[in-house]
Amino acid sequence: MGLFDGLRGIKRPTEGVRPRPASDVRTALLALNSDDTPVLVRDGVREGVDLVAEWKIALPQWHGFFGSVTTTNRTLMRFDGEHNELRSVDEQFRVTWAGGKPHIVLAKQAQRGQINKVETKSALVRNDAGKLVLQRERTFSSKELKEPLQATAVGMGWVWRGVSFGKL
Repeated sequence: MGLFDGLRGIKRPTEGVRPRPASDVRTALLALNSDDTPVLVRDGVREGVDLVAEWKIALPQWHGFFGSVTTTNRTLMRFDGEHNELRSVDEQFRVTWAGGKPHIVLAKQAQRGQINKVETKSALVRNDAGKLVLQRERTFSSKELKEPLQATAVGMGWVWRGVSFGKL
């Protein structure tokens, strides 16, 4: 592991793990999709990349789960077969809610690179003594989106390389 790998968003496979073919890694990443997880991994041809991972915030069955989050992000991925790297960049979007439905817009001050963000949804509730207390209902973290992707790629012998500047 390099000295600054953690800061640069780089995860490396355990020494001795032989890289699997890119097609196997792609299949494994797409297999992360499940009806009961809030993340969707899909083909990225529309965005000009190999794969996209994003929150299922636009699907009606997940509106209650995401509640009133104000930003969302997605991870764009491209395979570099020459170096056995899965290169990734994050994009952040602004979310506004109207009539219980999200409207997702690329933020004017778009953030590109490696986004490590946590958003907490809380509410004031009365405890057993009748006092108002702040109760955390849900925490959203960009790690929840990326960690399964990283673990899958690294487990198959590929380097996960977060890109902040330069070409994906």
